[in-house]
Amino acid sequence: MQNEEGDNVDLYIPRKCSSTNRLITSKDHASVQINVGHLDENGVYRGNFTTFALCGYVRAQGSADSALDQLWMKKKAELGQ
Repeated sequence: MQNEEGDNVDLYIPRKCSSTNRLITSKDHASVQINVGHLDENGVYRGNFTTFALCGYVRAQGSADSALDQLWMKKKAELGQ
């Protein structure tokens, strides 16, 4: 919910898993959020990053590594890197 100034006033804003689009609940203590930094052609960090959230279900299945790799390859193609 937002007030008249446009600021978020909710105490909890749920996230969605980047891989499965499942809602990450407040009780999912196995979920992670990972920021992947963007590098230039020389391998120097440019200051911007992409955020990926993975739910506990993906991590419990042992497919978090491949899910993160697929998500980054898709994002990398969008960025043109």
